[in-house]
Amino acid sequence: MTQAKTPSKPPVAPRRPHSFTRHGITVTDDYAWLKDAKWQEVLRDPKVLDPDIRKYLDEENSYTESLLGHTAPLQKTLVREMRGRIKEDDSSVPSPDGPFAYFRRFREGGQHELFGRMPREGGDGDIVLDGDALAKDHKYFKFGGSRHSYDHKLQAWSADTKGSEYFSIRVRDWTTGKDFDDLVEETDGGVVWAKDCKSFFYVRLDDNHRPMQVWRHRLGTRQADDTLVYEERDAGWFTHLHESTSGRFCVIAGGDHETSEQRLIDLANPEAPPRLVAAREEGVQYSLADRGDELFILTNADDAIDFKIVTAPLLSPERKNWRDLIPYRPGIYIIDLDLYAGHLVRLERANALPSVVIRDLASNEEHAIAFDEAAYSLDTMGSYEFETTNLRFSYSSMTTPSEVYDYDMVKRTRVLRKRQEIPSGHNAADYVTTRIMAKAHDGAEVPVSILHRRGLNLDGSAPLLLYGYGSYGMAMPASFSANRLSLVDRGFVYAIAHIRGGADKGWGWYLDGKREKKTNSFDDFAASARALIAAKYTSAKRIVGHGGSAGGMLMGAVANRAGELFAGIVAEVPFVDVLNTMLDDTLPLTPPEWPEWGNPIESEKDFRTILSYSPYDNVAAKDYPAILAMGGLTDPRVTYWEPAKWIARLRATMTGGGPVLLRTNMGAGHGGASGRFDRLDEVAIVYAFALWAAGMAEAGV
Repeated sequence: MTQAKTPSKPPVAPRRPHSFTRHGITVTDDYAWLKDAKWQEVLRDPKVLDPDIRKYLDEENSYTESLLGHTAPLQKTLVREMRGRIKEDDSSVPSPDGPFAYFRRFREGGQHELFGRMPREGGDGDIVLDGDALAKDHKYFKFGGSRHSYDHKLQAWSADTKGSEYFSIRVRDWTTGKDFDDLVEETDGGVVWAKDCKSFFYVRLDDNHRPMQVWRHRLGTRQADDTLVYEERDAGWFTHLHESTSGRFCVIAGGDHETSEQRLIDLANPEAPPRLVAAREEGVQYSLADRGDELFILTNADDAIDFKIVTAPLLSPERKNWRDLIPYRPGIYIIDLDLYAGHLVRLERANALPSVVIRDLASNEEHAIAFDEAAYSLDTMGSYEFETTNLRFSYSSMTTPSEVYDYDMVKRTRVLRKRQEIPSGHNAADYVTTRIMAKAHDGAEVPVSILHRRGLNLDGSAPLLLYGYGSYGMAMPASFSANRLSLVDRGFVYAIAHIRGGADKGWGWYLDGKREKKTNSFDDFAASARALIAAKYTSAKRIVGHGGSAGGMLMGAVANRAGELFAGIVAEVPFVDVLNTMLDDTLPLTPPEWPEWGNPIESEKDFRTILSYSPYDNVAAKDYPAILAMGGLTDPRVTYWEPAKWIARLRATMTGGGPVLLRTNMGAGHGGASGRFDRLDEVAIVYAFALWAAGMAEAGV
């Protein structure tokens, strides 16, 4: 969007009725034709997209540009501001491993990361992977995994050059800086090295973009000669790999949204078959860490809704041998565990606030690291090294830029290793972060985190952006975002609704927002908006809703159910065609998603439940707020036709309000543009739309 254009007429998608009957219920879909029958090929090569579909998407892009083109100067200003808050030559805190400390950094003006290392005690660094150089011949470039071998001589790395999340793996020699001839394609991007550094494990994606197979690649051989190590037979299960905490094993982690199962490969004996830890039991989830001859397992077994930690012998780790170490405590959700030679670290959340708890495994004494702000984000960062007393963690809040600390788990002292720099300046005292509780329709208390400029008049006049997600048990942290300040500095209040469907208040909070209880997520979001209005942070028709992916489904549902509260809705890569997607078991994510949404193929109840709220199927003849839907042509997660169909039906059905706009990135997928600065262009479009919807796009830039 570079210049203003005279607004064109909105495109009209032809109606080509397609009907189907399931469970005795007939559904008509006028815009099914927007789904290219060759969608798998389009993921690999966008040029094969059906010309009729391409023409329609191009027309929608032109229409969106014609309506938002006048905000081009504002967008440029927003990008300049946001870029001014980025330390362009930023670097991670080097992470020690043996004789070296490994790091990632950016160069001034660079879009992509550089991977390098320096001597452990400091000194000049060497770069092994230059993302800017690797990306220069590609319109899209995104790193997947990058992992050095145990002997520090090789670097396995992967990249996606289409936005379709098919990653190709290569191996680079640290001494020569050149890649070997090895090329391993159509993977999920991750690599786990064998101890002898002569082979590595990876996950290959099938023709439906599902990670179902684990392979071992031997250096110097062709991918066609690789060895199949494990194959998952259940199309509803995904498979991923990672190193165990001690570095002794490759962990094959499989599961869906409700059940999990793990296997171990001894990296010192990479040709040995994987060994099952505990057989899958429906509804039982577990993940593990290893230490000597013992496993530490995080699980919801025995109805531990908010999870507990058990131990099991490495040689006989089946379920019957699990023993409680950290018992289940209702309302205290154990998010993750990390294990070191002498310490067990767990990340917990209670009432939407996190803390880190450290247990000395010799004495069993525990202590916690916590902070005082009303809302904040806290994360452990892991380590290459197991034999260490150092814990690295990060902290931020909506007003406090990210801080990275090294914490001595024995001495209980912390050292600040890095504070996020805001080159254009940032004074945390100029802002206020606070939290209110919104009362939902059934009495549930929904936390809402709020950021605004100090001195805001609580008279209801401020515009407000309300963000939400509410699916898969993902919590929305009250963390720092430099980009948000461009809205807040223009008088916006920024709020995050910690609705059901996320695990912000524990796993039970998630369970109360899925399947037949999914509408709790939508009603919680509307309740959050009403609570913000009641507290005079804003007023009806002054709110812009924002969500992406499953949060885009939230936006579509809220537009249908409570659109009168909103001036605008931004739905990025929105999962809005829920029923049709859940009925198509060839799509990459459909079988694994049935535990989250229900299986409408097999169950009439699930069919009726999804049909009752699916945003696309519930578009009504009424007024809608202004809506901006953003999709990606090569998105394998939320396919491009979902937002396209939704906007087409909205435009044909709604009786007033709007406008409704569709913007499809024709060269990217689920994550949008790949470069760190190119991504700012997309954020600027969202923010310019929000300002426009609130009537503020013309009030200077």
